[in-house]
Formats: sequence, structure tokens, C-alpha cells
Amino acid sequence: MGRLVADIIVETLQNAGVKHCYGVVGDTLNLIARSLEKSEIEWVSMRHEEAGAFAAQAEAQVADRLTAVAGSCGPGSLHFINGIFEASRNRAPVILIASQIIRDELGFDFKQVYRDCSVFCDMIHTPEQARRKTVIACQTALAKRGVAVLIVPADISASVVDDRIPYAVHVARPVTRPNDTDLAEIAEILNKSENVVLYGGSGCQGAHQEILAVADRLKAPIAHTSRAKDFLEFDNPYNIGMTGMLGNEAGYHAVLDCDALLMLGADFAWRQFYPDKAKIVQVDIDPTHLGRRHPITKGVVGDVKATLEALLPKLVERTDASFRSAYVKRYAKYRESEHAKVAGGRDGGIPGSYLTKVINHHAAKDALFTADDGTAAAWAYRHIDVKASAAFSQACFMGRWPTACRQPLDCRRQSPAGKSCAWPATVEFRCCSAT
Repeated sequence: MGRLVADIIVETLQNAGVKHCYGVVGDTLNLIARSLEKSEIEWVSMRHEEAGAFAAQAEAQVADRLTAVAGSCGPGSLHFINGIFEASRNRAPVILIASQIIRDELGFDFKQVYRDCSVFCDMIHTPEQARRKTVIACQTALAKRGVAVLIVPADISASVVDDRIPYAVHVARPVTRPNDTDLAEIAEILNKSENVVLYGGSGCQGAHQEILAVADRLKAPIAHTSRAKDFLEFDNPYNIGMTGMLGNEAGYHAVLDCDALLMLGADFAWRQFYPDKAKIVQVDIDPTHLGRRHPITKGVVGDVKATLEALLPKLVERTDASFRSAYVKRYAKYRESEHAKVAGGRDGGIPGSYLTKVINHHAAKDALFTADDGTAAAWAYRHIDVKASAAFSQACFMGRWPTACRQPLDCRRQSPAGKSCAWPATVEFRCCSAT
């Protein structure tokens, strides 16, 4: 007995771990929407597709799972584009079900639109391809950490097919680390350097304990990028904050004054904030990131956690912690000075920095925060203390106000107590309100 293609697609999404599907129901999507209603996947109705894409990529990052968005033909699916670009840049596993008009009437190629912001983009041409291509789309989004676009013509979703071949999503999580020779070279560089700084990026997720162990052995302070605030700020006695435009003097000078910089899952773009004379060792899971921002001494491919676990026994224990202590104290002094500057405004005004400080004081330990780019990001980075992992999300790449406005929709959904806070930038929020 045959099965409806729309049911096959939804079943495959559910088996791949999708919990929510964000979008706007309409015409060519109706059959898939009906199948979603019968499934365990919760449909989240949005007022605009773009908002759905931003919320979906927030869920994908916060919950670390595949999340779906779906839209109708033409402008419906096209409206996802801003959020899809954001998800792509943030390496969030998202699948877009882009429904289309029937095959006989096709003339507009969605592949051209989504090719540059997806890791998979293809159309189901025959009913027999339905399960197989849906599986490939889900598996690619999860394995490559990006957006998969699956184009589904309306007559395909309405077709009935004999679905006998049991294609299923398989996602492996291999342990990746440098070989022993590379690890020995890294250890030699670090052991011979007098003043070492660890500089962590978003690739440090899940490696908090290993990073602190290496920092303790090398007596090294830990600086971090904006995207690593979640993973390195909390419970970290060696933290010296960020360098760069939103950074502070402690992080800035420590990176410039070190003899060796150990970059961990960081792809920091601004070359002027890298040291000119230090030896730089870079560890990244993506080989294309090695040395692309600044010349490096040694680059290796590996997961940060697995790499540091293997590297730690090769590092020589140090006793002199004066370099680290100096910058940790400098960072503490900077924080004290920044907090002292923040006060209520004149004539009853409430500056954004003061409001952020007050909310930070009263926020629950597991509160989730989102912030737009620009001034709002500066407030959040400087005055929000990360009290637990995965507490902060910001428009890191694309810098659009919808990221701050829409991510709380899903952050509340992922937080057991439904606690989240958002800081949209003032000017951009006014633009949103005016429309």
C-alpha cells in the first residue's frame, strides 16, 4: 500500500530529531502542514517567514539539534533568506522545506537563490526520491552544520508512492585530534615560551574543563572572542575577557604581549589585534580556517576538547604565574571601573548600560540572553555575566535586529522556566516599531 509523500517527508524529519517547524501555512504547503499536524513535530506559526528562520536557527544553536522551517511557493519561501543566511554563518543545523508549484509550471530556480547560504540544496523530482532526498538533506545539515534546502513541488507532496526502501539519517560524531607528532611540536612551542595566552572561540563549546586544565598547567590567562563568552566566562578564574573593538585593555594587551598564543576554535577576523612577534598555534576543526586571518607558526585540525586532552600530558607544569596574575588583576580592575561608571540617567532617564546592569543583577542563573549588534552588543558583553553555559546569544555575523527580536521566541521555548531577555538596538528597534 502506498504512502503520501508529505507524510514520508515529515516522518523523516521527526526521525532526524526535529521538534519544531517554524513558518507560515499557505497553498503549496498545505499538505505538508497537515502531515505535521498529525506528527510529534510542533508547528510554530509565524507572522513572517524571516522571523521563523531566525527563531529556528536560535533553537538549532541552543538545543544543538536539527530544526525545520517551511514556507509556501514564491515569496513565501524566499522570505526566509535573511534568517537562512544567519543560520549558515552561525553553522546552525536547519532544514528549509521550500514548497513549490507543480512541476509542469516550474520556471524559477530556487537553487540559485540558496546556493551560497546552504550546505545542501536540491529538489525532489519524483515521488520515489522523497525519503532518500529528505534523509540526505537532514544528514547533510547535521554533519556539515549548516542549512539544507529541500524544494518540494505541490504535486510531489500530494503523490502516493510505494515506500519500501528504509533510508534513515545517520550522523556520526568522530573524535578528531592532531597526530602525536603534531602534538609534540605544539608542546615544544608552548613549553619553550615564557608567557602564553589561550585565546578561545566558539569551537571551545564543551571544552571548559580541558581549557582550564591547560591554562592551569601553563599559568596562562584566557582571552576569548565574543562568540565564546558562553563557553569560557563562567567559573573561570583565569578569564581576562575579550580583545578587539568590544574588548578590554587586559585582553588586548595580554594577546599583544605574549610569547605564544594558543588559538582554540577561534576565527577572529581583525588582524590588527593579533601579536606580531609571538608564535601562534591554531587548533580548529575546519582546516580552511588555519592561518587565514593572520600568519601562524603551527596549525592543526582537531576538536578542542579532544586535542587538549591529548596535549595536556605533554605540557610542563609551571610555577611562575606572575604573567597571568598581572592580567587577571588588570581585568578585575577594568571590570570594577566599568561598573562604577554605570549609573542612572539625569531627569529620570534610564541609560541602556544601566538597565543592562540592573537586569543582570536580578536575572536567574539559567536565564538566556540575546542581543543585537552595535551598542546593544556592547552593553550585553560588558554588563551581562554568564552564570552558566549557553546563556548568551548575539547577532555575531549578520548583525540584524531580527536576530535579537526573534531569538527570544525560541529561547523561551528551550528554557524550562521560560526565562529569556533581549536587547534590540535602540535605533533599529524604532525602525521595527515604525513599521
